[in-house]
Amino acid sequence: MSIYDDIHLTRKQSLTYTSDMVALKHKPDVFTAISHPARRQMLDLLAVSDHSVNIIAGHFKMSRPAVSQHLRILLDSGLVTEQRHGRERRYHLVPDRLGPVREWLSHYERFWDDRLQRLQKVLSTRSKA
Repeated sequence: MSIYDDIHLTRKQSLTYTSDMVALKHKPDVFTAISHPARRQMLDLLAVSDHSVNIIAGHFKMSRPAVSQHLRILLDSGLVTEQRHGRERRYHLVPDRLGPVREWLSHYERFWDDRLQRLQKVLSTRSKA
């Protein structure tokens, strides 16, 4: 049993079907790509090592096409790349693309650092009294 067994595809993206490929109507940004828990868990898997879609799909209780749709969103956002090895496609995490998320979170890190320093100051003055 995998830690990802409880993940299901709950919502479909707006898709446009053209000849033999599926394309999103808009290119997802990094924040859109990481908004779904299954995609975040796929990134966790790829942070350890590159994997094929079948290996990734084995960690989830969703269809292989659903996993492929999630991977397509990650590809379109630039968070992962795809390389062919014979008949197999392997996916690779591009961690540098998480830079906008890191920058956004740094604002909140500063916020909490400031709050915790204030709390520490208050507690230290109370303990002295």
